[in-house]
Amino acid sequence: MLETERLLLRPWRADEASVRREMWIERDPRVPPHRRIDANGHPPVEEFEEMIRAEEPSSVRLLAVERKVGGDTIGYCGLVDSGQGARGVRGPELAFEFLRRFWGLGYATEASWAVLDWARSSGHERLWASVWDWNTASRRVLAKVGFIETAREKSNYGINVVTTRSL
Repeated sequence: MLETERLLLRPWRADEASVRREMWIERDPRVPPHRRIDANGHPPVEEFEEMIRAEEPSSVRLLAVERKVGGDTIGYCGLVDSGQGARGVRGPELAFEFLRRFWGLGYATEASWAVLDWARSSGHERLWASVWDWNTASRRVLAKVGFIETAREKSNYGINVVTTRSL
């Protein structure tokens, strides 16, 4: 478990699957279709529950972000091993996502600092993160925690801005 002034970052619980699904529902329509809820309501909450139950303890994982005041789960922040790596950077990717009603309150930045400390203490030397060029809020968070743009990559869904950070 990671702790900040306002947040606890911890493993997901299966009974929080609806929070993960809600984030998928709220995603911008420019996000690739396979990462959003489709017209038939797929994936259902049960699939998110199964994903949570299947997660193994690791220093590379997405952690639920819970507010200390209120005890509600508001999103996730953590490390992802996407198997890709950024150009010339081996290692995990920083990832975060929050329910829209919690945007603009500094939670993503606060949680990201905690994950950076966790990554450093786990022996990682560099992290990378990619974000769609149109996602200015997430790009600002990455800049606040010291990531710098190192590349831009075109895909079928737009341009991804690749950033890196030494730890």
